[in-house]
Amino acid sequence: MSRSEGVEVESLAEFDRRLATGVSTLRGWHLQSLDLTGRDLSGLDVAGAVFLGCRFAPGAEEDVRSRGGLVFPAVPAVPFDPYRAGLYSPTELYDGLDRGYSATFDARVYAWSRAPRSLNRSLAAALHDHAIDDALDEYVAHRSLIGVMGGHAVKRGSAEYLAAATLGHRLAGTHTVATGGGPGAMEAANLGAWLAGEPESVLAEANEILAHAPDFHIDATAWARAADEVVQAWPDGGDSLGIPTWHYGHEPPNRFAGHIAKYFTNSIREDVLLRVCRGGIVFLPGSAGTVQEIFQTACEQYYAAPADRVPLVLVGTEHWTSRLPAWSLLETLLAEHPQVRLVDSVAEAAELLLAGR
Repeated sequence: MSRSEGVEVESLAEFDRRLATGVSTLRGWHLQSLDLTGRDLSGLDVAGAVFLGCRFAPGAEEDVRSRGGLVFPAVPAVPFDPYRAGLYSPTELYDGLDRGYSATFDARVYAWSRAPRSLNRSLAAALHDHAIDDALDEYVAHRSLIGVMGGHAVKRGSAEYLAAATLGHRLAGTHTVATGGGPGAMEAANLGAWLAGEPESVLAEANEILAHAPDFHIDATAWARAADEVVQAWPDGGDSLGIPTWHYGHEPPNRFAGHIAKYFTNSIREDVLLRVCRGGIVFLPGSAGTVQEIFQTACEQYYAAPADRVPLVLVGTEHWTSRLPAWSLLETLLAEHPQVRLVDSVAEAAELLLAGR
């Protein structure tokens, strides 16, 4: 069979399917985090194949190396898979919640990330973030994403929380909602997308349930369990994306993003979050983090070719002109950008983005 180039194999099912077609060479293949202990590789040409964190039957790894395969071994003593093939799910990150938030996979990885860095630790984190990059590229490839940025301090049960949920609900009908994946306005927008198949009135019901644990600072376990209660009440949720970071690991990821691209390096996470939102970005009232995102986006939009510009909508005239007067500078900086708007309500923001203006 002719040489295969650039093949990524991320599951045993895909590996078996490709071999069933008569493949005899793995040259050019990248095999990622596969358990190959039950597969015989001796009859395959493995020269030039790359094995990332795969597991082998006894003696097989040495055989693969001797025949020209490049094996990236497992990194020892890390609580996660640095070579993972896909994005996280909320269920995976919250595994162990029955014993309290501190026992979850998410909390254990955060604790690991807080220890002093060593070469092994830095390598593991870098490999992990690269794997997340790859998985995220696959996720966004055929989707139109609209980003919703806003303050992490917005409390469940508040009118501001309900407004952000309403925005996510309206956008999710035609786009994939993407947020920073954390609490506050980010969680609310992901909640709206989760309930996209339900009447808008359901958002208020969910907000009331969540209001029993309004702030993760008080009790992260109760905060997470309240979200599970909403998921159990409306289990057939719509998909959306969260892109959080263990850099802010004291803030747990929200439960309503169906796919979660969680990074160790916050600068990479911020760049990726803003880059993938090709359908536009809404900036709800926020503080330092949201201001950073506004002007990081503004810089990229300033230098972008006209065809690469995306709609930017700030919500909250008083907030962005008086409390944190970012609007005047943004308006001046992007004077030639026709799709930068300041509005007072999420309804106006949704209308602008859904109209393609």
